Amino acid sequence: MTSRLEKFVDPLSVPEFLQLREQEDTNFYYEITMEEFYQKLHRDLPPTRLWGYNGQFPGPIIEAYEGENIRILWQNNLPDEHFLPVDKTILHHENMPEVRTVVHLHGSETEPESDGYPDAWFTKHFQEVGPAFKKKIYDYANKQRGATLWYHDHASGITRLNVYAGLVGMYILRGQEEKRLNLPRGAYEIPLIVTDRTFNEDGSLFYPNQPNNPSANLPNPSVVPAFLGDTILVNGKVWPYFEVEPRKYRFRLLNASNTRAYQFYFDNGAPMIQIGTDGGLLQNPVRLDVLSLEPAERADLIIDFSQFTGQTITLKNDLGPNANPDNETDEIMQFRVTKPISSPDKTKIPRILSRIPRSSPFDVSKIRTMKLTAQTDEFGRPILLLNNKKWSDPVTEFPRLNATEIWSLMNLTAFAHPIHIHLVQFQILDRRPFDLNRYNQTGEIQFTGPAVPPLANERGWKDTVMAPAGQITRIIMRFAPYDGDYVWHCHILEHEDYEMMRPYKVTLPRSHDN
Repeated sequence: MTSRLEKFVDPLSVPEFLQLREQEDTNFYYEITMEEFYQKLHRDLPPTRLWGYNGQFPGPIIEAYEGENIRILWQNNLPDEHFLPVDKTILHHENMPEVRTVVHLHGSETEPESDGYPDAWFTKHFQEVGPAFKKKIYDYANKQRGATLWYHDHASGITRLNVYAGLVGMYILRGQEEKRLNLPRGAYEIPLIVTDRTFNEDGSLFYPNQPNNPSANLPNPSVVPAFLGDTILVNGKVWPYFEVEPRKYRFRLLNASNTRAYQFYFDNGAPMIQIGTDGGLLQNPVRLDVLSLEPAERADLIIDFSQFTGQTITLKNDLGPNANPDNETDEIMQFRVTKPISSPDKTKIPRILSRIPRSSPFDVSKIRTMKLTAQTDEFGRPILLLNNKKWSDPVTEFPRLNATEIWSLMNLTAFAHPIHIHLVQFQILDRRPFDLNRYNQTGEIQFTGPAVPPLANERGWKDTVMAPAGQITRIIMRFAPYDGDYVWHCHILEHEDYEMMRPYKVTLPRSHDN
């Protein structure tokens, strides 16, 4: 591992916005290439070998507008061999090409053929394709409310490595509701893509070949149950600083880390005003002192620097009372309120941002209990499952098109999981604790407290939800606008890659009874 890197010596980079290519028809068309390249991530690090979209990490920002169709050709131009340790024993991948990719637009209501189904992978120039591969050019209809989405690799069994190598980017969908709001924009609207990595002395990425204390018969390389990097990056820069004016800024914050959850706060106690969640604007702004984000969750924030002229403010990460004092991931980045104000700040944070109708339980056609469980494999490694099923087991959930369902996510493991469901935006109903030990011994659910409604900043549309250990987290959603094959999974990528992902199929009415 590399020696300690000095913090706050590199300015924050803002990914470039992708330039549209307009076709003769009404669609907008992009070609985006996955490439290997070297990029300097810190002043004192040699350039790092990475994989990224259009040769950059993070990838370019795709800006789209509500109701405007976009078509993208995702082109794999990567080497034939991976530079990170590939475990070929999981999910029967010994017969698959070592490097394979497929892109998922996370949070998008997308047709199944364009959703980035894990087995729809493809290799360089589409020479080999997976069993679920349907088309080369993906269609994104963008017929949903504006939101901060993101795109990333989703190839089965190898997502953790492809994302860690750099295959991530932000997709900003501009909505109709935003137009009437006087929010910060232009140079005052900034994406913040937070990742954690570990580096070797030569600047290369470190990712473990095996878990700690591996058994003698463990495969090498072997999948690991989780991975936390020891270095924080924002927009591809290690612990950067950002010079700001004393005015309001809008930050679109994304946790794009493999495993790490964050507890963000400012060292001077400055408040964060959250105006949006995964699925777009909240109904009302929410003032926060601490913001929790699990992997894949997003938060749309307004930060007002007007009272801090000349000050330096650090965005921190609360590691908890038992944190190792040598752990440097308690800091994220620095804001320096040193730029002169260029024009009067006339932006406003309205009391009402949007209207979010609450989903009604009276419309529910089915309630499902979905169990998050743990076992060990033949090598003694933990294997996390959904409903005790593996990825390759037959589909067991067939929600009907346009039907509304409640899923009760029952976490029987010892730690929280961020659960992501493709195709839909959902609402959190509540979380309720139960006696986990009693359940594991007797199979009886004994609640240990009342159902707790979601936090104020969770009361919007979501596509990823934190399901705490020993609790039942209930969510409600409508399966629309497409029928077909989709997936749901834990967004801890090491879990997703090793069985904590399941297919589900949206069916036409009355075609299934499940």
